[in-house]
Amino acid sequence: MRRGKVVSSRRRRGHLLPEILFEFPGENLSVRHALAQLRHELSSLALSADDLGSIEIVLGEVLNNVVEHAYCEGASGSIHVSCVPSVHVLRFKVEDQGVMLPFEELPEGELPSFDRPLAALPEGGFGWYLVRNLACDLVYQRREHRNILAFSIPVEGCA
Repeated sequence: MRRGKVVSSRRRRGHLLPEILFEFPGENLSVRHALAQLRHELSSLALSADDLGSIEIVLGEVLNNVVEHAYCEGASGSIHVSCVPSVHVLRFKVEDQGVMLPFEELPEGELPSFDRPLAALPEGGFGWYLVRNLACDLVYQRREHRNILAFSIPVEGCA
């Protein structure tokens, strides 16, 4: 599988909406395709543009971090994403076989200081701040050589 694509879509017991499952290579272009496919899959949930934007920001940051950090230094592997729509919330789980997070903890996600000239501000460092402010219930685990990140994103749709 070279492109991000839906591996399956199934209904979970007790859920009215199908779970969306993706598996794709841990590569930049595959992440891009997976995000586009997920947006397409979510189109039936009547989500607002703001909700879709939040989902794309959070997943974009998380998945790009997997590619840039977990599969760094020539390592390769796949990324598994599950999305379970529920009433006013989407529950996500992202799994990879890459390098574990330092100290097996999520980054704090604090904004850098803005008390310096614009040109002196860091290029990055905003991703985990965005993730922590748009998602909730973030839980990271390292199990059997796999990184597992679970989180929820509140939404207006999915009623």
